[in-house]
Amino acid sequence: MPTLTEAPPPLTAAAPAKPPRRRGRFTPYWLLLPGILWLVVFFALPMVYQASTSVQTGSLEKGYQVTWHFATYWDALAEYWPQFLRSVLYAAAATALCLLLGYPLAYLIAFRAGRWRNLIMVLVIAPFFTSFLIRTLAWKTILADNGPVVHAMNSLHLLDLTGWLGWTAGDRVLATPLAVVCGLTYNFLPFMILPLYTSLERIDGRLHEAAGDLYARPWTTFRKVTFPLSLPGVVSGTLLTFIPAAGDYVNAELLGSTDTRMIGNVIQTQFLRVLDYPTAAALSFILMAAILAMVTFYIRRAGTEDLV
Repeated sequence: MPTLTEAPPPLTAAAPAKPPRRRGRFTPYWLLLPGILWLVVFFALPMVYQASTSVQTGSLEKGYQVTWHFATYWDALAEYWPQFLRSVLYAAAATALCLLLGYPLAYLIAFRAGRWRNLIMVLVIAPFFTSFLIRTLAWKTILADNGPVVHAMNSLHLLDLTGWLGWTAGDRVLATPLAVVCGLTYNFLPFMILPLYTSLERIDGRLHEAAGDLYARPWTTFRKVTFPLSLPGVVSGTLLTFIPAAGDYVNAELLGSTDTRMIGNVIQTQFLRVLDYPTAAALSFILMAAILAMVTFYIRRAGTEDLV
């Protein structure tokens, strides 16, 4: 028997416990796999194919071969730069009109609609219930020479002003730049309203009350509080409107003329009628690069990272 004066035996160090094995740590990656495969198959691979097509030479009868003919890009840009410029101008005009029309409506839905909010939202997205083509064809009736729009513009002498600006020709609205911009504005207006409404709805109403307690007038409150906090919606809405409008070809095809052709019409013609696939692919990549550069510059200048 050990005595009380003897030291106790030394304690042996316990073996370090193994960390518990985390189950399902690869589950997020498995959930992402279908989306990644979708992007690879339907986005990345077609992009690679179009990139290879843009540097090919040959003809449809003899076949095309990759010869790294980058001069196709320069030739396409040199020949079709007016259509590029026209597409940017039309898209910018439609985006500005969508912002001017959509912001007050989004503000009304977010702060003043009350029980009518859901009904107004349904009316905003109602155009999506019909085909894009049908909506555009409807504007041919609205803007017809004997239609109400032309009569109203004639009575208000607006056709003289738009004709002086080069947006209409004579007493006609159809087959003019104004008709194309009207079609773009109508078709892409919901893409502006929805992000604006989402951004405005997030604004805490107590901020408006605080501005009123500080004796700020309604315009000052809008300029100092509401509009800065809604900038993410403004940026998102303008991007969702400008990007598809710049590449659109349906409105220019149905509501315009040969003098209002956009770059989307040129690409469609090169692909489906002329069958000049390298030029069409080169034009597509030039359009994508131009839009990407403009969007990057715009986002940096906007100074907001919280996009809706």
